[in-house]
Amino acid sequence: MTSRILQATFWRLTLALSIAILFTQRTILAKTSKKSIKTMNAIDKCWRWNPKWRSHRQQLATCSVGFAGKMTNNIGTGMTHYKVTDPSDNPLNPQEGTLRYGMTNIRGKVWITFQRDMKIKLEKPLLVSSFTTIDGRGVTIHIAGGACLVLHKVSNVIIHGLKIHHCRPQVAGTVMGPDRKIETLANVDGDAIRLVSSSKVWIDHNTLFECDDGLIDVTRGSTDVTISNNRFRNHNKVMLLGHDDGFLRDKNMKVTVAFNHFGPACHQRMPRVRYGYAHVVNNLYQGWGLYAIGGSMNPSIKSEANLFIAPKSGKKEVTWIKNNGNGLPWNFQSKRDVFENGASFTETGDASIKSHYNQEQRFEVSDAKSVRTLTRSSGALRCPKTSRC
Repeated sequence: MTSRILQATFWRLTLALSIAILFTQRTILAKTSKKSIKTMNAIDKCWRWNPKWRSHRQQLATCSVGFAGKMTNNIGTGMTHYKVTDPSDNPLNPQEGTLRYGMTNIRGKVWITFQRDMKIKLEKPLLVSSFTTIDGRGVTIHIAGGACLVLHKVSNVIIHGLKIHHCRPQVAGTVMGPDRKIETLANVDGDAIRLVSSSKVWIDHNTLFECDDGLIDVTRGSTDVTISNNRFRNHNKVMLLGHDDGFLRDKNMKVTVAFNHFGPACHQRMPRVRYGYAHVVNNLYQGWGLYAIGGSMNPSIKSEANLFIAPKSGKKEVTWIKNNGNGLPWNFQSKRDVFENGASFTETGDASIKSHYNQEQRFEVSDAKSVRTLTRSSGALRCPKTSRC
């Protein structure tokens, strides 16, 4: 009898101890999660806390900030889910299951995901359609070794979670574009992502490097763009905002460059801006070669709460300004930036330059001392199946 009582008491104590340990673990996990969420930037706080993000992928469209605004036009009634199962590419006759098929054969809103890890070598530039989301979360997707992405006269596009690299120049030719239309393309230079006369575009959490030309080009009247949480490395001409010195339509261009990590081994154009306005905010600059931020044709650039770490040797000056001799006003302003290793910033023009965000574009700008933490997860994310991303 005594033995049974002792045994029952033992199991009650064991159960109580197990419940106590489980409760303590959950409490610690909750505190850890709250702490890690607190250190995320304004975009990541919106969705990355959710361990069930796979079942709620479209929540991402509500998380964008900056000049792209919210991307809610990409979700809702009429949206098609499309899964890429085949990494091959046929520019004129895309096969079902390929990435190009999702761009050319599905009308209206399309949310594209991927069945598994894959490397996609595009035979010709991929013309991205309007109201398209390319969502690479949960797998590793390389677009590399061939042509890359072109956004031509489109709007409402999200590009998220891709590794785009080693993009090569392409000769002129024909491809199938949106709505199965055959399009003739001129020569392309080997950009990773090129925007031409496009608007309301969000490029987030991609890893881009080692292409033959630029990594991101925003050109020919493109505007309302947010470039955020990306990792740029090992590249010369990183980011061009504005087509050329003669393209006046780029005066209306507005681009937000936020929470990105530039480096190592990025040489220049982070970004280079012509005519338009760029809000460059909470980015980490891990050195540069020629310069970090530059421009021509009198752009307005507000550099806010960035961390600039100058190279150990070489040029310490962050900015480069091409003087066109036309006497027009320049606006290069630094607000609350932090400079290390002797970095310096030459300011010009109007010190009261403002971003003019509307309610859905506005976001919290963190102190530059937090930038290392805010950009720690820049680039394509690794998202475990059983936890938050």
